[in-house]
Amino acid sequence: MSVMIETQNLGRHFGPIKAVDGISFQLSKGEVLGFLGPNGAGKSTTMKMLSCFLTPSFGSAKVGGYDVVTQSREVRSLLGYLPENAPLYGEMEVLDFLRFVGEVRGLASAKLQDALERVVGLTSLEAVVCQRIETLSKGFKRRVGLAQALIHDPEILILDEPTDGLDPNQKHEVRSLINSMARDKSIILSTHILEEVDAVCTRAIIIAEGKIVADDAPELLKRRSSAYGAVVLTFQKPPADNFAGVLSSLPGVREVREEQFAGHKTSYILLPQPGANLLPVVVRESEAQKWPLTDLRMETGQLDQVFRDLTQ
Repeated sequence: MSVMIETQNLGRHFGPIKAVDGISFQLSKGEVLGFLGPNGAGKSTTMKMLSCFLTPSFGSAKVGGYDVVTQSREVRSLLGYLPENAPLYGEMEVLDFLRFVGEVRGLASAKLQDALERVVGLTSLEAVVCQRIETLSKGFKRRVGLAQALIHDPEILILDEPTDGLDPNQKHEVRSLINSMARDKSIILSTHILEEVDAVCTRAIIIAEGKIVADDAPELLKRRSSAYGAVVLTFQKPPADNFAGVLSSLPGVREVREEQFAGHKTSYILLPQPGANLLPVVVRESEAQKWPLTDLRMETGQLDQVFRDLTQ
């Protein structure tokens, strides 16, 4: 796969503040990269440097083989960029605004009409194309911002919180759109919604205090969770007193945690010893002792726990 974005020791300082402190990564065609980090970690600053909105303090970045500092015009022509707070002209109608963006992007009139029809359909804006942007809800404004990023059918997309302000149905539509485009494009998206990473990303970078602290597929990141491989048993009423002690005696169990919930349900989380597979052991014992389980499942790891461990 061809490399579409490459950074080497990329950094940006604002006076004494190290917003981005020397990050290096590559993004190939067909990848969807989730860019994760707490507020102030440097995600938006990195995206602004890649889109030529900010000049790096040091290091280098190439987009489509072009340098973001010395070849910024070529970089911008390849990019579709949705900033965190997309600048929209509120007094313009949606269709007029998108036509204006298409003209700025250099689309000829015949191609522009096709492009308008395509992005309006992709972002489900048909019902509001004749409304002034300032009258739209936050969710519709976000979709207008996404449409302007797609108008010229760019090879590379940089999306900062693309589903911010959208309702669950709209979020699903945008995620489906990203998945459908992923085969032919390189996409970076910043998000605070970890389920979004699972839904659309082939890879995730976690950044904290301006540095990359993890770079891997979401499934592999989840395996770093202390809950990975844990078995969770839930009862309306535990079958015995000191049941946690009974469970801790099972082979391969490292630790048992007990949680009680409203409605008097109790869950026991069995953490495995290194390399142990607890599920067959628990299933056999449950069947032999006829435990009155209401739920039995194995944890595949929790991305939010890994995120907290790496960024706190």
